[in-house]
Amino acid sequence: MKSPCVKVCLIDEPTRQCLGCGRTLREIGGWGQMNDAERDAVMETLPQRMVHLSQVPS
Repeated sequence: MKSPCVKVCLIDEPTRQCLGCGRTLREIGGWGQMNDAERDAVMETLPQRMVHLSQVPS
């Protein structure tokens, strides 16, 4: 099963997204139950999420 996980699990509290992969806690928790199309749909959004996360002030 493909996964965007990079083993850097740190959640940004305001966005509730992982700073390592960009997924939400709900997406991370449900990843194994998603089908390939659902995972692909999430993965398509991750590059833009990571750009946004890199611009969020810490």
